[in-house]
Amino acid sequence: MEEQEKKTFSAIVGLEDLKGHLQNAVSMNKISHAYIINGEKDSGKMMLAEAFAATLLCEKKGKDACMECRSCRQAAGRNNPDIIYLTREKPNVISVDDIRRQINDSVVIRPYAAERKIYIVDEAEKMNPQAQNALLKTIEEPPAYVVILLLTTNAEGFLPTILSRCVTLNVKPVPAEKIEKMLMERWQIVDYQARMCAAFSQGNVGKAIRLASSEEFSRRKNDIVELVSNLPRMDLAEIQNVVKDLDKEKGEMEEYFDLITLWYRDVLLYKSAGPRSPLVFQDQLFRLKSQAEDLSYRKIEEVLEEIARAKRRLRANVNFELTMELLFMTIKGDVA
Repeated sequence: MEEQEKKTFSAIVGLEDLKGHLQNAVSMNKISHAYIINGEKDSGKMMLAEAFAATLLCEKKGKDACMECRSCRQAAGRNNPDIIYLTREKPNVISVDDIRRQINDSVVIRPYAAERKIYIVDEAEKMNPQAQNALLKTIEEPPAYVVILLLTTNAEGFLPTILSRCVTLNVKPVPAEKIEKMLMERWQIVDYQARMCAAFSQGNVGKAIRLASSEEFSRRKNDIVELVSNLPRMDLAEIQNVVKDLDKEKGEMEEYFDLITLWYRDVLLYKSAGPRSPLVFQDQLFRLKSQAEDLSYRKIEEVLEEIARAKRRLRANVNFELTMELLFMTIKGDVA
């Protein structure tokens, strides 16, 4: 079994504090009846929940799942009868019927084979108020063998009564160097691409893995490199044509802005410390060198500030074409 497929704490990159907290709880047998695992999408919430569940049910009763016993093998295949994944009838809401039918009505049934019965509720922020109130009744007086894991991107949306009865674990960003190393060792991603995905993921391991295998992200990155390289030589009509093309991808503009920001941060790094800097666009040294020589420190800072302004304008629903033309004209500006 590949390490990244294991439901183990050791297979999780980063999140050392949370792994330590849960492993100590296991070793000391001080397990809460309900946990909230809070973090952005793909940040490792499900991996953490599944490693915790597998460890709790592992027949060897260690601080990590052995992945060899019957229970661990079942957990790896998501067919352990004592690990229940809540499903929902409607994609955008967890209803009171979902909670009652899959949790409240079944908690009285003892575990099939293990000492505990674990419920994993993914995207728990989709519980409506009625569903939360229904779950609260179980969280307040659960059977001793029940553990409920609520995975969410927005713990603040839960009722205060639920928050007060759960242990909340907040998933923090993983250092870029750990993500970069993981991508190279486990996924055989070349160094400069791993560095790009690690930097762009902003500490989100799942996002980094997704980006590393995304042809769309690779295309977008190449488009940005061509754009920033050619902007100084473009006239207004050419810039307006670029903006019209981008209008089709408005929903992805945050990613475009982040890529442009990373590019000019690399230009700044190259200008201050040369090619041995930890550059994200390591495969574009010639173009970075050219721009670093052409642009002053003040101009690079001006461009970075304008990118941030453009992001704020679009979030405030300012005209898309005007915002992007202003940004590109600022980037185009006279070189120092």
